[in-house]
Amino acid sequence: MSGGTPFLDVLRAPGPLHAVELRPPRSGMDASRSLDAWIESHHGLKRLLDQGRYVLYTDDAVGDREEESLRLLTTNLGPTADLSRVIPFLTLKHSLEYCLLFARRAASYGLGAVTVTGGDTEVGPPRCLPRSRDLRDRIRQGTPGLPLGTWVNPYRDPGEQMGFLVEQEVHADYFLTQIVSHHTLEPVDGFLEAASAGGLTLPGLFGVFYYRSGNPETLRRLARFFPVPVEELLSEFEEGVPPEEVCARTIRSLRSRGVEKVYVCNLGERRPADVLRSIEELL
Repeated sequence: MSGGTPFLDVLRAPGPLHAVELRPPRSGMDASRSLDAWIESHHGLKRLLDQGRYVLYTDDAVGDREEESLRLLTTNLGPTADLSRVIPFLTLKHSLEYCLLFARRAASYGLGAVTVTGGDTEVGPPRCLPRSRDLRDRIRQGTPGLPLGTWVNPYRDPGEQMGFLVEQEVHADYFLTQIVSHHTLEPVDGFLEAASAGGLTLPGLFGVFYYRSGNPETLRRLARFFPVPVEELLSEFEEGVPPEEVCARTIRSLRSRGVEKVYVCNLGERRPADVLRSIEELL
C-alpha cells in the first residue's frame, strides 16, 4: 500500500523532515534471538510508518551481515503498510544480478526510493562495480521510474564532493551525507558554501547520530566508522547533558545553517518513535 507524499516531493518541499535510519536484524543469529529481533524490528518500524515517518533501512551496516531489508518488509508488515515511506540502502557488496533484481523488487513493492552506496572496501565481499554511479546507471536502464540516491561525505574535500553531485553521470535524484555533529561544523559550512557556489539543486538529508551514552569505549569504537568528536561528547555527558539534548543540538545547529532535512541514526529497535519524539520536543 502507498498513500504518502512521494519521498522526492518531501525532500524538495520547504520545512523540516526528520527521517530515521534503522538496521535490520543481524543474520546468522540463533532461532530465539532472531525471533526476538524480528519482533522488535516489526514493532519499531510499524510505529514509525503509522506516524507517517520516512525510514531509511541499512544494508550490511559497518560490515555486519544483516537480514535483507526487502525480506523483512514484505514478511513482517503486511499489505496495509505504506512502503512508499521506506528507503533502503543498497551497497555494491553483492552480485550485480542481486543488485539489479533488488531494484526491480523495490519498485514492484512500491518503495519510495533506493540509496545506492559503494560499501566499505576493507570489509566483506568485493564490490560488483567500481562506483555507486555505475550501479545507478545500470538500474536506470532496467528500472527507470525508481528514484535513486547517492552518498557524500562533508568531511572530505567539498569541491570534490560537489563534483560528484553535479556531474551528469551521477544518476541520482537526492543525496545523503555522512554523520555530522554540532562539535565539528566547519566541514558542514564548507560543504554548504561549495553547494551554493556550484548551484547544487539536488535535495538531500544530513545524517545525525543519537549517542545513547558517554561510554568512551563505545565512542572510540564508533569513530572507526565515521568522525566522532569523542572528547567533546564526553564533556557534554559528564556535564549531565541528556542524550536527546545532545542530538537536538546538532539538529538545531544544522537548522541555523538552513539545513532542515535530516535522518537520525541509532535510535534503537525497541522504541525509535518515542526517542525521536523526545528529541523533537527539544527543537
